[in-house]
Amino acid sequence: MTDNGATKPDLASTMQLVADVEGWMSPGQGATLYDAADRCPPDGTIVEIGSFRGRSTIVLATASDPSVAVIAIDPHAGNDRGPQEIDGFADEAADDHAAFNANLAAAGVADRVTHLRTFSDDALTEVDGSVDVLYIDGAHRYAPALADIRAWGDRVGDGGTMLIHDSFSSIGVTLAILRSLVFGSRFRYVGRSRSMTIYVADLDGGLGSRVGNALRQLAQLPWFAKNVALKVLLTLKLGKLLERTGRESPEWPY
Repeated sequence: MTDNGATKPDLASTMQLVADVEGWMSPGQGATLYDAADRCPPDGTIVEIGSFRGRSTIVLATASDPSVAVIAIDPHAGNDRGPQEIDGFADEAADDHAAFNANLAAAGVADRVTHLRTFSDDALTEVDGSVDVLYIDGAHRYAPALADIRAWGDRVGDGGTMLIHDSFSSIGVTLAILRSLVFGSRFRYVGRSRSMTIYVADLDGGLGSRVGNALRQLAQLPWFAKNVALKVLLTLKLGKLLERTGRESPEWPY
């Protein structure tokens, strides 16, 4: 139930809301986002870095309590739009922004979301206080991914949740995780839904806990290697070769 007595849409209804919204989010990842937002405390704060056309934003806004502030950070500048779309898409930027607003309105959550149309580092001063749920799906290159994990991760309150998309899939994001989280002392690795990792800021910092935490993350590296090999295959257009032999071409891993 929400504050006004209305029944909050369940996961199945929420996923139906975003069925036609463009984006890279598997059903399992949608469930992970829904659960994190549902557990966000009343009057809490959810921050999303990288919204694209609003697929994940709608899930976060729908699942959270109406008192929760949902802040979506995306410059809609035509950069880091998706797989192999790092830059050079300025002409699509206005369309992305318009689609984002239209999709939120169609889902009935436009008034629940504060959109900061700026880059994530510039948005740090625009968000007050600590963050209860942080979802990082911004630039996937090493330097900006590392900056997001470090700067915005520092804003996550004790016991808060941090979700990172394209973990152990994107090379840049994975290197940033190896640098900042694998041997870190604050964020406990809970698991992942495909490439969406789940961390909670409750690691006790002891040597045993840190070693176990590191080993659980390092155990994902074979899956990472498989994803990199698959991306090379798709980049070289070898997926079409599989189709010619009657096999289905794999999708871009996310």
